[in-house]
Amino acid sequence: MPKNDASKGYKERDQLYRLIISQLFYDGHQTLAVSLSNLIKCQPPCPPSDRLFNLVALGIRTELDNKEHDAMRADAAAVGIGIDLEYETEAPSLAPEPALYETCYVTSHKAQCRAGAFSADGQLVATGSFDASIKILDVDRMLAKSATPADVAAQETTQQNMETHPVIRTLYDHLEEVTCLEFHPTEQILVSGSRDYTVKFFDYSKPSVKRAFRTIHEAHVVRCLSLHPSGDFILVGTQHPVLRLYDVRTSQCFVSDQPDDQHKAPITMVRYSPNANMYATCSKDGDVKLWDGVSNKCFNTFPNAHDGAEVCSVQFSRNSKYLLTSGKDSMVRLWELSMARCLIQYTGAGSTGKQTHRSQAVFNHTEDYVLFPDEKTTSLCSWDARNAERQRLLSLGHNNTVRYIVHSPTGPSFVTCSDDFRARFWHRRTESGE
Repeated sequence: MPKNDASKGYKERDQLYRLIISQLFYDGHQTLAVSLSNLIKCQPPCPPSDRLFNLVALGIRTELDNKEHDAMRADAAAVGIGIDLEYETEAPSLAPEPALYETCYVTSHKAQCRAGAFSADGQLVATGSFDASIKILDVDRMLAKSATPADVAAQETTQQNMETHPVIRTLYDHLEEVTCLEFHPTEQILVSGSRDYTVKFFDYSKPSVKRAFRTIHEAHVVRCLSLHPSGDFILVGTQHPVLRLYDVRTSQCFVSDQPDDQHKAPITMVRYSPNANMYATCSKDGDVKLWDGVSNKCFNTFPNAHDGAEVCSVQFSRNSKYLLTSGKDSMVRLWELSMARCLIQYTGAGSTGKQTHRSQAVFNHTEDYVLFPDEKTTSLCSWDARNAERQRLLSLGHNNTVRYIVHSPTGPSFVTCSDDFRARFWHRRTESGE
């Protein structure tokens, strides 16, 4: 066996040298090619060929693909499998408790901040405002800024400050309040909805972009949207009870042909499940509805999901088995979809007064915790997702109501958007010192 391996290696090395000589001839380096050919006594002679270049290019692409695949596997391992109460109820959490997060960066709009979103890889954040503007911020730059000592930051030149500034794009194409934002799952596109009756698509890969490259015109105020995991379709919820489905490429609109499927009041949130088999909507009418992702027919309704109160948010778990909802009753509930029942209720928020504005309940990136901002105290309530055990409160530091919260899908970070004109980026750096 060792002899065969050595022989195989010798033959491959000989072929490598012949390819090098052929490539040198092909690229016009005749002198080098002849010298190397004489040195290793090539027989038969090597004709000019570009094969080595093509093999190297193919190998580099394969190597990069393997590295990306390994990185994706590492990210998945770090995030974990998420919540699955069929198999575990007491799984140890490696994620930091939300009360340990710290503000790393604050960005200001000229009016109330009403919408936020993370990109799928967790590297970008978008915020939208009542002033009709949208900002896109780089997460690594925000973390770097927060770690830079004040005396060092003060000595930065204007050019250095521009190169390290976390806000990488500011978009102006809406005429009224930006109500919802979502990043395209695979392309460098940000989608926004507004009170100006439009849904807009921005290509933020271009540094000079300010305007949208595509606009969908609606007949009502746009309140929420959700992109299909493929990015080919978009669901749009408006002030009208009927949900819209648009083909992203053609802007063709579809609605369910069953009038009884629809809500009876404006839609407050819509979300595709990660596996795209279904999507969920909630409404001012107090109902939560589940829709088939292929036929677009409503196959289940949770009537009065929050005891008749307006339902403000819906979010699927990563395995699409559970749905997290919140309502103006300040309750957060986890629904098991296979049994169509409320499995867990997270209580304790809203104890200081009735909720006036819509808020969202979200999972952290590992789905070990549930987060929900308390309106009256501007504190963050959090619970163990599996047993509903209350965690420590976190003061969110805003001077007005928190109108939107969104957690990173990949790491210990979240963003809060407030009527105090500010968006705060929160992050937990290390586990040390706990």
